[in-house]
Amino acid sequence: MTESTKPLVITQGDPAGIGPEIIAHLFREAAGDVRGCFVAGDVATLRRACAVVAAEGVPHAVAQIGSPLEAFSVPPRCVPVLQTVASAPLPEFGRVAASAGRAAADSVIWAARAALRGEVAAMVTAPLHKEALAAAGVAFPGHTELLQAEAAVHLGQTVAQTPVRMMLASDELRTVLVSIHVSLRDAIAAVTQSQVFETLRITHESLGEVLGRVPRIAVAGLNPHAGEGGLFGTEEREAIAPAIARALDAGMDVSGPFAPDTVFMRARSAPGHPGEFDVVVAMYHDQGLIPVKYLGVDKGVNVTLGLPLVRTSPDHGTAFDIAGTGKADPSSLREAVRMARLLSAGRRS
Repeated sequence: MTESTKPLVITQGDPAGIGPEIIAHLFREAAGDVRGCFVAGDVATLRRACAVVAAEGVPHAVAQIGSPLEAFSVPPRCVPVLQTVASAPLPEFGRVAASAGRAAADSVIWAARAALRGEVAAMVTAPLHKEALAAAGVAFPGHTELLQAEAAVHLGQTVAQTPVRMMLASDELRTVLVSIHVSLRDAIAAVTQSQVFETLRITHESLGEVLGRVPRIAVAGLNPHAGEGGLFGTEEREAIAPAIARALDAGMDVSGPFAPDTVFMRARSAPGHPGEFDVVVAMYHDQGLIPVKYLGVDKGVNVTLGLPLVRTSPDHGTAFDIAGTGKADPSSLREAVRMARLLSAGRRS
């Protein structure tokens, strides 16, 4: 079985949120985009989601499959589900539940291990809820940390030896983050020469696989005006600039540090106006995510860089406030599937 003939797995997400609904929407509305995809999760959860999004009372079928390859033989607009979690009573929509957190985590763990074994081409993860994960006793605050730990075990390494980074990408802008789910105080402390350089290295290698060339990387400063020569902070001079110098010595195409209030505009690709850079490395979570999300949360895709597998995710959360209403928009999930196929094809080439 070649990489191009392997199925793609979508994890169900938190069953109390909109993850199962956007999956049901996608299989019903964009059957061609999900050819060869299947869901890792709970059959009952997906059946409930399909009932929620059923158009004008028309049933939306779920097919329980016994192996990933069976995804290719399921009829269009039918959701193939591989039961990968323990059956349990369905949680109430929009409520934090330990059982929901456990089911969401178990589907991710199953998918990650299948991807690491080479049984699937890529994995796309529907949103999970951090409070539900914690209630279930899951030791990781989100997808990125959980996948990093699974990859480390697979490679026989420590987590520290398996660095990963989060990239948020759309057709207009890509950003990669030095730190992710930590407090702002801890994020500032994470701006060290080694952390910034490691982010540049991972970005250079991972994005280069997709583009087929050396990516043009811009680096945002941490402080206003990128420190203004040390007047507003010294991180640019003491950590960021030395990391850029190391990256240049290693043959990377890196520029900066630039004032963070303008660098994202310079990197943005608009019709008839390509961006100056392929990606911006941002110093912390919100600095990098706000610009991409402002351009359209339905277009953004979360990509984990540095893993020995392809993982993408929609750029939104569980949206408990609309869960169970059928109003959830599958656009970002659709983009995540498209991006996963692109990235897995880049790894084959």
